[in-house]
Amino acid sequence: MFERIPETVFHFGEPLAPYLNGVTENWLKVAPQSNPAMLEMFRARDRLPGLDVLYFGGEFAGKYLTSAVQMLRVTGDSTLREYLQGFVQELIACQDKDGYLGPFPRSVRLLNRLPEGETNLLGGQTWDTWGHYHIMLGLLLWHEETGDSKAMRAVRKIADLMCRMYLGAPIGKRLVDSGARDSYGWTGTHVNLSPIHSLALLDRKTKVERYRALALQIADEFAAEGLDGPLAGDYIRTALAGMEFFETPRPRWESLHPIMGIAELYRSTGNEEYRRAFEHIWWSIQKYDRHNNGGFSTGEEAIGNSYVAGPIETCCTIAWMALSVEMLKLTSNPIVADELELSTLNSVLGLYSPTGRWTTYNTPMDGERRAFVQDIHWQCRAGSPELNCCGVNAPRGLGMLSDWALMQNEEGLVLNYYGASEMRTRLNADMVVTLRQETEYPRQGRIPIEVTPSRATRFPLLLRIPLWSRHTRVRVNGKFVAVDAPGTYLVLERKWSRGDRVEIELDFSPRVWVGERECEGKTSIYRGPILLTYDSRYNDNPPELAPRLDGALKGRRVFFKRPVPPMLLMQYSSVEGRPVRLCDFASAGATGTPYRSWLNVV
Repeated sequence: MFERIPETVFHFGEPLAPYLNGVTENWLKVAPQSNPAMLEMFRARDRLPGLDVLYFGGEFAGKYLTSAVQMLRVTGDSTLREYLQGFVQELIACQDKDGYLGPFPRSVRLLNRLPEGETNLLGGQTWDTWGHYHIMLGLLLWHEETGDSKAMRAVRKIADLMCRMYLGAPIGKRLVDSGARDSYGWTGTHVNLSPIHSLALLDRKTKVERYRALALQIADEFAAEGLDGPLAGDYIRTALAGMEFFETPRPRWESLHPIMGIAELYRSTGNEEYRRAFEHIWWSIQKYDRHNNGGFSTGEEAIGNSYVAGPIETCCTIAWMALSVEMLKLTSNPIVADELELSTLNSVLGLYSPTGRWTTYNTPMDGERRAFVQDIHWQCRAGSPELNCCGVNAPRGLGMLSDWALMQNEEGLVLNYYGASEMRTRLNADMVVTLRQETEYPRQGRIPIEVTPSRATRFPLLLRIPLWSRHTRVRVNGKFVAVDAPGTYLVLERKWSRGDRVEIELDFSPRVWVGERECEGKTSIYRGPILLTYDSRYNDNPPELAPRLDGALKGRRVFFKRPVPPMLLMQYSSVEGRPVRLCDFASAGATGTPYRSWLNVV
């Protein structure tokens, strides 16, 4: 298994640095003050009149904190740390004596419904335990980062309240039975079973038996049946039976969070069925529902078709990446790291404004890049005009670099992220290793890596050989070494000394994904990990009148010096010999121009 290396110090260059700085300065450090109802909704829960709270409003503080802590791990920003210290203190102060830390009144705490006679968009149901799950996750990460004992006590108080209410509860009063029926006739139980993940994490940290017991009980409740069919997602049984994720009862994106609880339970119990079910679900999504830009979902769920032009919600892609981090830890499979790279450099950078101030709701394969409030303005509320589910969640896409960019196995280091950077980490208690990359990757495929241990020592360094790089060359101190097949890790085990140098040359030959179904007759083109995209900003014609590309795909890099320059701009030829310019997906549409990533290629 692979693991994150705590206290690793990261310094990322282009293309990540502007986004990391922009999101930190223009969102993370200002969001709670600009949207004070993020916390006020907790203080006002038993006042009359209370605030106008969304049925999932309790998630905002937890998602914000989770994103911010993971970004802090990447940037090490001291002022962000100080800001979060105050935010956590205020959040914990909103917790009631019984452990409740949500926005709903006392009469319906953790019941996942509104008081009798009240209604909302979902017919009176709420996602209260979902909100508590995100708060628990954020506080657990903060405790990991800082050792804050008050944060851990707050998490345990929430878990104890859940145990008192639901551990051993009879049919009809279980967590899976909670909530009100919406207009479709089902409750949000697939959402509200998400605490299985935080409970399993808490069990591993505290070894308190009741936390594992409730997590295992929720795992059993996945398969619970109601009068009208399954109450929840039935993730384990269906996966073990070979059913694809999109065929299951609740293939919604929110289901990925309780599914992460399955992986965590495997780590604590060793039950192979949990591992097999989790891996099956990941591969099913990757095969059928991950789009060409690394995004996940169509209309917020898996449908078994990655070619449909439905909305690709930011929250869905972030959940897919979080699931992939767990998959990488569990399987040590470099193809999973390829997927994380694809999503990060295309969808994640593409869902942000150039300043990091706002995010999209939908980051489509073809279309326009629109701010969340242009598509889903109904989430705005007095006191929280900028808060939305995607805005508080999006920074995780960058923050998860702290989980997968540089990892460790039992013996050595695993380098997954390629790009201008310096990563300093501990190999063991008295050994520090620095990996420095001075490269233009992902614009081009040459990656020099300087390896600097604090003293000469022997250890294996695992280098990701991407599945898409058909011909990879690697030199160590100028001497070529044999490289395994694409989609593997190259293990360099040797005695490393200060000044040792590794040079990787990845194959940047154009590669294509030939479309099917709704995209039949169209093609997606990649250069390395970058999805190339037709943007009318760089061409004379709008996307719908884009000329057909010559299938030889012989291109050259060109430069564009106007404001908001692209990460990469390549020039190819049409079948008529006219120039056609394609930019990286992340910057396509950044100035409001329409774009297209499914292209006509002869």
